[in-house]
Amino acid sequence: MSELFYESPLAGAAAAEGLSVSLREIPDRGMIDLRGLASDRKFMAAAKEALGIDLPRQPRTSVAGGDIKLLWLAIDQWLILVVDVSDMRAVIRMEGEGCREIIMKGTSLDLLSAEYAPGLVRRMRFAEIAALLNVVEDDVFDIYVFRSYAHYAWDFLRAAAREPAKVRLFGKQSASA
Repeated sequence: MSELFYESPLAGAAAAEGLSVSLREIPDRGMIDLRGLASDRKFMAAAKEALGIDLPRQPRTSVAGGDIKLLWLAIDQWLILVVDVSDMRAVIRMEGEGCREIIMKGTSLDLLSAEYAPGLVRRMRFAEIAALLNVVEDDVFDIYVFRSYAHYAWDFLRAAAREPAKVRLFGKQSASA
């Protein structure tokens, strides 16, 4: 249901302090779900004319241009991200060494695989809810969840990122550990 007054789904969420990584919401990011056939030249040309950049055609990739970012979701679906617009999803940004391990506490994805490089976009089951993962940089991740699950995802990440809950993978431990 549309709201007359937009408020972030994580407004009033408990601060993310004492964590092993930085955790914050990215508010005011509008999202448009675009569907069409990549094989349809007219559709692809119209999308490029409207957006100023080509839609990504490679699975699980993203492209950016100006204030727009395009995420590949499926062979006939893209998520267009724009600035300063409200939406039905919340975006939680995680930054810092150890983000991959924290996210893996809530998903079966192997984020240590070379496949999960910057620019990758992947739908996932995260903490038993539908989510979308975007690898922004090596240690920067955006997790998109529906508004109604924003507090749940935030609380899950706060608990999983607490310093006492830190996971050190065998391959990443120092020789003295």
